[in-house]
Amino acid sequence: MTGETLLAAGEEPALPAGNLREYSVSELSNRLKRAVEEGFSWVRVRGEISRVVRHSSGHCYFDLKDDRAVLASIIWKGTLPRIKVKPEQGLEVVCSGRVTTFPSKSQYQIVIEEMELAGLGALMAMLEARKKTLAGEGLFDSARKKKLPFLPAVIGVVSSPTGAVIRDIMHRLSDRCPRRVLLWPVNVQGERAASDVAAAIRGFNALPGNGIPRPDVLIVARGGGSFEDLLPFSEEIVVRAAAESAIPLISAVGHETDTTLIDLAADKRAPTPSAAAEMAVPVLRDCADHLMSLHQRQLRAISRAMDQRQRHLAALIRALPRLDSLFALPRQRFDACSGRLRRSLFVNLQRHSARLSRISAILRPRVIAAEIARECECVADFSDRMDRAFRHRLNRAGASLGSCARVLESLSYRAILARGFVLVRGVGGALRRRAAAVQSGERLTLTFADGEVKAVNTDAPKSRKIGLFRSKAQGDLF
Repeated sequence: MTGETLLAAGEEPALPAGNLREYSVSELSNRLKRAVEEGFSWVRVRGEISRVVRHSSGHCYFDLKDDRAVLASIIWKGTLPRIKVKPEQGLEVVCSGRVTTFPSKSQYQIVIEEMELAGLGALMAMLEARKKTLAGEGLFDSARKKKLPFLPAVIGVVSSPTGAVIRDIMHRLSDRCPRRVLLWPVNVQGERAASDVAAAIRGFNALPGNGIPRPDVLIVARGGGSFEDLLPFSEEIVVRAAAESAIPLISAVGHETDTTLIDLAADKRAPTPSAAAEMAVPVLRDCADHLMSLHQRQLRAISRAMDQRQRHLAALIRALPRLDSLFALPRQRFDACSGRLRRSLFVNLQRHSARLSRISAILRPRVIAAEIARECECVADFSDRMDRAFRHRLNRAGASLGSCARVLESLSYRAILARGFVLVRGVGGALRRRAAAVQSGERLTLTFADGEVKAVNTDAPKSRKIGLFRSKAQGDLF
């Protein structure tokens, strides 16, 4: 086309600078917004999730990043329940949605409608594996977590000495309940951070207490930061030191949405360092008010109890009868009994006097002497009978004893020895009843009826008999 300039679709012809159309900032932002939305009405983007923020309105904001760029992302409140994969720090995902702009900040962003898991990031995968290993060892079990002391005398803080964290903790403690604070300065970021924090925790536990006081509770604190900045607090050396701490430990790392492995191993997790200080100590004024309230309740309870007992005592007093009427009937019965007692004693005396007179008339010396003589005759008769019975019994026992002695003598082995037999004993007095029991050269003791003879066996063949017997041919003893 001669004399005409070819223009791209939708492009206005170039005009001299003085004739260009003027746009307001809002108009230009809106035109850019429409151009981006029309050009990228539906896209799929792969990246790693970072800086997840769940707003109080219900919307979710985060960044999708790779090694060279960052893309702001948003999931609206109505879309979030339909997303199968919930946004978490470090997840590698594939997101589908439309690209738009945010004119107020001159930034572009993606409004996500779908999201699926593309794989764990390198850091997230490492942390998940470490978390499973430490959890398998029981370092995160709730049963091993210790209870915080109600009012610690000394609080140990592991944090940076130059940051705002220690100032926030000290300010919160001074407002609630001033306590003595020991600060162990450490690096909270960088390569040495993990070893410094672990050494500080173990150092507080190793304090002997006779010089520098040993803390009653520990606070490991750090301010907010990126996911990479908080990685030292997920190192294994730090987690193990927190789990091994004999002193109750509060973890206050990052903000409320940040989670590190030390949070799982600590006895308590605080969302912020200030909240950790609030967990460590109660409000002193509240404690004083509570004590005063308890004191007032105690006084009121004592007063009510005293009033109730006074009213009860007054009711009991009203229910009691008068003293005169209470003792009138017993006094009257006593007077009646005392009058009858005098008469009864006089009658009893007369009866016993009459009985004594009758008995004394019966008793005479002649009667008593006759009774004594009769009893003496009975005693003499019993004595004679007892002597005869004793002599008879003694004669019978002697005869029985003599008979037993004769039988014993007839059965005694000495009678057998007197007939020509010999009793053979070995060493120690053991009897030798068989020739086989006698050893060659054994010393023997031969017992006769009238004494003993020592002998030595020079030859003891098994066929020869040795013992208590008489030779039929010669009558010698062997």
